[in-house]
Amino acid sequence: MEKRINVGQLEPLAYKALMGLETYLAATTLSKTHKELIKIRASQINGCAFCINMHTADARKHGETEQRIYLLNAWKEVANLYTEEERAILALTEEMTLIANSGVSNATYNKAKSLFDDNQLAQIMIAIIAINAWNRMAIATQLQPA
Repeated sequence: MEKRINVGQLEPLAYKALMGLETYLAATTLSKTHKELIKIRASQINGCAFCINMHTADARKHGETEQRIYLLNAWKEVANLYTEEERAILALTEEMTLIANSGVSNATYNKAKSLFDDNQLAQIMIAIIAINAWNRMAIATQLQPA
């Protein structure tokens, strides 16, 4: 694979702005589990090896189980492994990541809204937006896992 540009080195202010989202997200009420599930699932959908590698390792550090990580891409098939809140977050993550397909359905949005207050729902959406930005940067620049 050929070496591509390093956006962070070339445009440090843009990189700092994205890191600002991470700083914001670290201070939200979202649990580490919820944040890592969002990051892993969006990264799986986008095919971002760098981010999958990073966030599965981070999830393990925060106590996530191997089974839940391995089955995350088939979460809909495993009824008892993920909580109702996690399932709502994963559905929203999938629809927002694949937003060009059919947007975010009323069913998915309303389910999340019924489980989370407005601020938490906004935080979830921002977490999904942030990882999608990181995925796109890593994939476009062919960033490789460590």
